[in-house]
Amino acid sequence: MPVASTVNLKSYKYYLNRELSWLEFNRRVLAQARDTNVPLLERLFYLCVASSNMDEFFEIRVAGLKQQAAYDSTARGPDRLTAEEQLARISVVAHDLVRDQYRILNDTLLPAMAKEGIHIMLSKMWNVKQKEWIKSYFNRELLPVLSPVGLDPAHPFPQVLNKSLNFIISLQGKDAFGRNSGLAIVQAPRALPRVVQLPSSCATHPHDFVMLSSIIFHHARDLFPGMKVLGCYQFRITRNADLTVQEDEGADLLHAIEGKLTTRRFASAVRLEVQEDCPLDLINYLRSKFDLQEDDVYQVGGPVNLNRMMAVQSMVKRPDLKFPPFEPAVQGKLQNNNLFELIRKGDVLLHHPYQSFSPVVDLLRQAAADPDVLVIKQTLYRTGNDSSIVDALEKAALEGKEVTVVIELRARFDEEENIEVANELQAAGAHVSYGVVGHKTHAKMMLIVRREGRGLKRYVHLGTGNYHARTARQYTDFGLLTADQALTEDVQKVFQQLTAMGKPGKLKKILQAPFTLHKALLEKIEREIAFAKAGRPARVIAKLNSLTEPGLIHALYSASCAGVRIDLIVRGICCLKPGIKAVSENIHVRSIIGRFLEHSRLYYFHNDGDFELYASSADWMERNLFRRVETAFPIEDRRMKNKVLQEGLLDYLADNTQSWLLQSDGSYKRCTPGNAKPRTAQTALLAHYND
Repeated sequence: MPVASTVNLKSYKYYLNRELSWLEFNRRVLAQARDTNVPLLERLFYLCVASSNMDEFFEIRVAGLKQQAAYDSTARGPDRLTAEEQLARISVVAHDLVRDQYRILNDTLLPAMAKEGIHIMLSKMWNVKQKEWIKSYFNRELLPVLSPVGLDPAHPFPQVLNKSLNFIISLQGKDAFGRNSGLAIVQAPRALPRVVQLPSSCATHPHDFVMLSSIIFHHARDLFPGMKVLGCYQFRITRNADLTVQEDEGADLLHAIEGKLTTRRFASAVRLEVQEDCPLDLINYLRSKFDLQEDDVYQVGGPVNLNRMMAVQSMVKRPDLKFPPFEPAVQGKLQNNNLFELIRKGDVLLHHPYQSFSPVVDLLRQAAADPDVLVIKQTLYRTGNDSSIVDALEKAALEGKEVTVVIELRARFDEEENIEVANELQAAGAHVSYGVVGHKTHAKMMLIVRREGRGLKRYVHLGTGNYHARTARQYTDFGLLTADQALTEDVQKVFQQLTAMGKPGKLKKILQAPFTLHKALLEKIEREIAFAKAGRPARVIAKLNSLTEPGLIHALYSASCAGVRIDLIVRGICCLKPGIKAVSENIHVRSIIGRFLEHSRLYYFHNDGDFELYASSADWMERNLFRRVETAFPIEDRRMKNKVLQEGLLDYLADNTQSWLLQSDGSYKRCTPGNAKPRTAQTALLAHYND
């Protein structure tokens, strides 16, 4: 199908707004909290995830737009909207989403939980015995650590931490010094649990909980003896949490990041959440203190931080209300064997979370203990607390091996943890670097150099996910263990780029951002276009977290117009509009929202029947392709290629229960099986690997 001469494929009409697309993704997450086919406590989990996602959305995306609006109010994005226009649209959609969150909590989840004996008890529901216990708890655990601030010239409005729980309290009367400003602020320390379980001695149901906010509200008068509390209202401020470090800010990136972390807690405010019955005069007072507009206020009918309710899911031991437990499978050949010997014989493919992440850890542990291993190099983006990966690297360094670790200090919201890991590794004797200033190191690579006979042999792990044992049980990812000479040489060259200077040379198999990946993707799409124009089958399949890069969107539109069949599995943001006549009618986009977070990035090109398949750490976004160090590595073994194609792509294209289809207007419609047999990719893969 030729491109119509009047169609300008770069026109803003063919781009969806990135921020609104992200909000549509969160709407799909929220739909899981409403889905009665999902176990009840998992529905609560999805509600909490949606709340946490909204926090990050405001901390990063809304904060960035506010900065852009202040800096250049006329600048427009690919969709031709200014920052102010985007903020206005975001406000409408975000307010609707927040209202939906609390409707689901109050009208659906709390009643359903109560039927199962799980009660979140408001103060009006407490009986005498419960009031006595809660009073004792307040006096014992809360009163000594709360520091109420009565506002007057000697006590100005306090600094409010990002996303902390606070109360604004209206007072009447005078204290011992004759003071009465009429207002006070109470800040709840973050160390305090937000959910408190009542002991069996006073509980009236199997699981009775009270929120910290309810306890403080009920005992507010005890914080101001001799004065009358007229009202007590919880509120929370969300601040700009993005960290920007310039190359000239210091010679040591670690210390520059440390300095920025302290400012994040008190950066400019972008959102005010406040109890729904808070009087307007108090809301306006808070707005004035944080320099916020009316659209920045979100009045909520419940806890101002729903994410803290996730504690209930872990505190309630009801397996029947959660997803069935599963144990990731371990290939028999990988158990209690010399992994170097196995990898020499052939590549090993891992599909997480269905297959265990433990072989990656075991390989590193064997390398740490092996006297023939000379060098270990690894990238770390997110690792988690008490990381077995970090422990093995430390042991290797203490054993005298040359250990080099590239730690990305700017991994968003993991900066403090990564700084701590960097210090631990350096103390053990490892060489630690922080990549390239201006380019986040997002590639997932491990390189081991081992002496074998008279020479040296390289072994490599390449992955689409982080070296993080916990998320390896929650995210879908692929990993490859290989001793392939060209691949391992490529990885060595990438490490040389990251830790040294110079130009190590052209890579043989790996596509790398910011140098070759974007160009190679465009060339491969163009190759499919050429096949289609020649009357041959042509197809592109990509599985991504996000698709926003205009050049690739334009290339996909051109491919669609040429007759290339294009299937995109995009979990989150997608700025491409599918299904537009003469532009994108050969493009289909779906999003999968299920038990596991879809995280793998896979690129398939039909290539006239000799298909190419790449696994990658990179989404098709400007930041990944131009401002990060990313890798895309080929799956070359025929059996493994077919396995990744089937399990990573085709199974998802056949999913008719957890799939959402993107419409050309930016909305999504959920797939339904209809008369067909229900097919769920994640469930089928769980059954396959646990068979």
